[in-house]
Amino acid sequence: MAAEKFETMLRKLEDAVERLESGDLSLEDSLKIFEEGVRCANFCVKKLDEAEKKVEVLLKQRDGTFQKKEFSPDNER
Repeated sequence: MAAEKFETMLRKLEDAVERLESGDLSLEDSLKIFEEGVRCANFCVKKLDEAEKKVEVLLKQRDGTFQKKEFSPDNER
């Protein structure tokens, strides 16, 4: 699972949610899909945490302090 991309895992998670919400699965299949969904969710959370840490490093000031800024598309330039 380590070689997976965030977007791929997010799609898998969304698919698992749709399948579970359909209500057409046996209990055993529901548990398997739920378990896979939890793995996908954990992967996505880990990747988002890693991305947040990278952003913090990029915003770190020369004096070692962090400058917090609200994200806005105008700040991308």
